[in-house]
Amino acid sequence: MVAASFLFACMGVCVKLGSQVFSSGELVFARGAVATLLLGGYIMVRRLPLATPLWRSHLVRGCAGFVALVAYFYAIGMIPLAAAVTLSYTSPLFLAALLAFWMREPVRPMLYGALALGFVGIAMLLQPTLAREQWLGGVLGLVSGVVSSVAYLNVRYLGERGEPEWRTVFYFSLFSMLGGVPWLLAFGSVHTVDARGWGLLFGVGAFGASAQLCMTAAYKRGKTLATASLAYTTVVFSSLFGMLLWGEVLVPLAWSGIAIIVAGGVAAMALSRSAPVAPTEQD
Repeated sequence: MVAASFLFACMGVCVKLGSQVFSSGELVFARGAVATLLLGGYIMVRRLPLATPLWRSHLVRGCAGFVALVAYFYAIGMIPLAAAVTLSYTSPLFLAALLAFWMREPVRPMLYGALALGFVGIAMLLQPTLAREQWLGGVLGLVSGVVSSVAYLNVRYLGERGEPEWRTVFYFSLFSMLGGVPWLLAFGSVHTVDARGWGLLFGVGAFGASAQLCMTAAYKRGKTLATASLAYTTVVFSSLFGMLLWGEVLVPLAWSGIAIIVAGGVAAMALSRSAPVAPTEQD
């Protein structure tokens, strides 16, 4: 999950840079197309089967993931990267609520405190402040976090049923590519792509696909809430990228936020070991 967080942060940098040239529809299409081509080539070379009896879960995961991706990309282009990442990574909090109140899984109350602690650390780290004209971007970032929790829940279910990571990521990438076509034609124009543009588009797709593979493997092998809490490290990596690429200097309060995020993640992992994960009721 830490590797996935780093790769997601790299994707966010490419999206932020690309949003200055391309529309969100183009970036979403590139995210799906590059990943589909890369994984499709791997599947063809290895002659791996794409048939699956879990097509309903793939459908829900693909639709939820696509909506979350569109909202996230729009948010990145409309508000600062730090704020977009912060709002998007509220998903573990909503995931905890889904597991406890909808899936009726046994969850220790202290685990919610650990997840809330992680979110407090994110707020201290990034201190996101949105101007009045940025409210739409803020809402879209929050929508991304809410819908992502539904996608992650289905990722967990697919992993429990033995679905390989490459198949889960391939179908999500395919959904993103196909969904991006009408979105691109309806809401965005196609721009001329130079060498730098090709690099950014490829980076969005390649980093995103690699991160999805790592994330899917993490949810398959680890405890759901503990894995979700480690997703907070994307914010840490994004902050480091901000320092290196844009000269952003972290204040002492931000470093305190990093420490709280780490503490919340460690606490969530420790608490989740005593909370067994019950199987879902999906077919």
